[in-house]
Amino acid sequence: MQQEEIIRLATLEALLFYYGEPLAKKKIEKILLWSGEQLNKTLEALSYEYKENIKRGLTLIETVEGFQLVTKPEYKTIGEKLIKEELREELTPAALETLALIAYTGPLARATIDYVRGVNSSFIIRNLLVRGLIIRTERGKGGYVYTISEKTLHHLGLVRKEDLPEYEVYKNMIEKFETKESVQNNQEQKK
Repeated sequence: MQQEEIIRLATLEALLFYYGEPLAKKKIEKILLWSGEQLNKTLEALSYEYKENIKRGLTLIETVEGFQLVTKPEYKTIGEKLIKEELREELTPAALETLALIAYTGPLARATIDYVRGVNSSFIIRNLLVRGLIIRTERGKGGYVYTISEKTLHHLGLVRKEDLPEYEVYKNMIEKFETKESVQNNQEQKK
C-alpha cells in the first residue's frame, strides 16, 4: 500500500469517526476535495480493511443517508454494557453541558455541537437520546438536528424552552456569535 493511499484511508476514517453519523458521498467529496473516483476507491479500500482485519472493533457500513463507522456486531455487548452503566449513573458535567447547549440553542446538528464543545460528542448525544432527554429529527438537507425533549422540559417544570432561566440573554448571545461566524465564513470564501 502506497503512502498516499494510507493517508487517504486515515483521512476518510478520521472524518467518518468525527462525524459519527452517516455521511453522504457528495458531502465527503466536498469536505475532502476528492473526486468521486478517489472517494470510491478509498471507500472500497477502507471497507476491505475493516472486513479483513479481524483485530478491528469497527466496520464501515453504507446506509440510505451515506457511509458510517459502526461497532462490529460481535462487539455490540460492550456498547450495551456501557450504555446500561451510563444510564445508572448521574449525568456527567459533559452531558449536562451538551444538554444545556441543545436546550438553549437547538435545534443543532452534531457537528455544531462538536465545534462549540471542541470535542466529539457522539457518545454523549447517544446517551441523552437513550435517556429521552433530547430528540433527533431529520433536516431537509440530510443529517439530523437535536432539540430538547418535552420530557426534559417537564422534568424541569417548564412548558417551553423559552421559559429556561435567562433564555433570551443566551439566545441573543448565540445569534450574535452565529452572525459573526457567518460574516467570517463569507469573507474567507471570497478570498
